[in-house]
Amino acid sequence: MPISAGWRPPTLIWKGRFAVLKTSSIQSVLQEHLGLERQTRRTAAVVIVVAIATLGMVVAELQYPHWFSIPEDQSEQLAENKPVIDEVDLRSVALQKEGERDRALSTFLAKRYRVSHDMALDFVRIAFAAGHRIGVDPLLVIAVMAVESRLNPIAESEAGAKGLMQIIPKYHPEKLQEFGGERAIFEPHANIVVGSQILREYIRRAGDVSDGLRIYGGGPLEGENAYPGRVLDEKRRLQQVLNQHRQAARPATRTEVAL
Repeated sequence: MPISAGWRPPTLIWKGRFAVLKTSSIQSVLQEHLGLERQTRRTAAVVIVVAIATLGMVVAELQYPHWFSIPEDQSEQLAENKPVIDEVDLRSVALQKEGERDRALSTFLAKRYRVSHDMALDFVRIAFAAGHRIGVDPLLVIAVMAVESRLNPIAESEAGAKGLMQIIPKYHPEKLQEFGGERAIFEPHANIVVGSQILREYIRRAGDVSDGLRIYGGGPLEGENAYPGRVLDEKRRLQQVLNQHRQAARPATRTEVAL
């Protein structure tokens, strides 16, 4: 066993007639030696494991040349699936943008008409879904809701018009039948969908958005009628909200960054 540089020979301590060997120096040397041996064994074990793993990888690569690469058939499959993956990614981005758009509109509506943000957000989402499916501008649908009921889902007029888009049930029973009949008139989803269907029919019948709104509002088709203007003004305000939102979300160009 090698002797440590700090080793001292054991000393004798006399206690009465007996001499006692002082072993503290020997114990410290043994502990130091054992510690060095353990560290050496750990290092050797790590080196051996790494060497075996490296040797195994080399042997595997020699026997199976494509062991660490993607097989050709899988590469072709990934290439075929890339358009699908890209479409999913684009749809995810589109959904995120739609969510931001809906939140911007609902924030404006909630503040303007003093309704809860969550309620306004639900109405906006239903209006966009219904508008796209039925074929009418979603912003026009929201504008009609705003003018007709100020986004009050249980609004009711003296003439019997009910709900968000102020539908008179007795004139449109066949459209309400899909949702269970007149009892669904105050349900936002049913009211917005049926109202959008009525709006589309009136615009097609009149051949013009403004004249279609005249029919929807129940006012005179000839002469002065303020209803279409009120709805279209509200639609313009909603469009301005969207334009401001898109402008704020647009990434800055190099020139803008430089400025």
